[in-house]
Amino acid sequence: MREALYGRNIVYESLRAGRRSFHCLRIADGVQQEQGIVADIISLAQNLHLPVERVPRGELERMDVNHQGVLLEAGPYPYSDVDDILRAASRKGEPPLLLLLDLLQDPQNVGSLLRTAEAVGVHGIVIQQRRAVDITPAVVRASAGAAEHLCVAQVVNLSRAIAALKGQDVWIAGVEAAPGAQRYDQVDLSGPLALVVGSEGQGLRRLVRERCDFLLQLPMQGQVASLNAAVAGSIVLYEAWRQRTRGRTMPESR
Repeated sequence: MREALYGRNIVYESLRAGRRSFHCLRIADGVQQEQGIVADIISLAQNLHLPVERVPRGELERMDVNHQGVLLEAGPYPYSDVDDILRAASRKGEPPLLLLLDLLQDPQNVGSLLRTAEAVGVHGIVIQQRRAVDITPAVVRASAGAAEHLCVAQVVNLSRAIAALKGQDVWIAGVEAAPGAQRYDQVDLSGPLALVVGSEGQGLRRLVRERCDFLLQLPMQGQVASLNAAVAGSIVLYEAWRQRTRGRTMPESR
């Protein structure tokens, strides 16, 4: 199975990450390749002994995407598992920080969250295999290529994955404006933490919400009742990152 990754930044980040198998790099006629990011892309491809082909621009235009004259034919996205994520945190000597997505289906929202997650040093993402978006080329593009540098685990059942994380002393925080939810900036988020963001229309599912150790909400004073899932999740991720740089610790027991 092969995937077509398109757009200069996305192709550059995928080659730089080097986590996929690669088959061919296609550059449209007329694209200047002597300098800038295209030159960097070609250099990376050559270092990987990847064939580089010049093709008519019309061959890429048929894809009806904003390809920017560059297309990378690559293998499927390399998923990890939850244990890989926890080991990555341990190797860095950091308390685990994970982002769990509860059946998000909009590639733009998922990509935006992955972009923020990579920016703030999240160790990995957990998504459910069914009824949720996969890490598709559209998601990679929406993440500006950040997805290529992240560990993403697909699980059969997100609720069970949450239970397993709790068994590893990871605290579970759901982002949802529900009764009993606390302000996101008044809770200690600096220790082992998995942040759960619910789907665009339904929020957190009941069982997922009940498995959370606590819920977080964002204060609002405008007329709109809620924030986009990617926006809300990104705000809380940055708060967790801010707290971690200050060296605060989580409680020792639930």
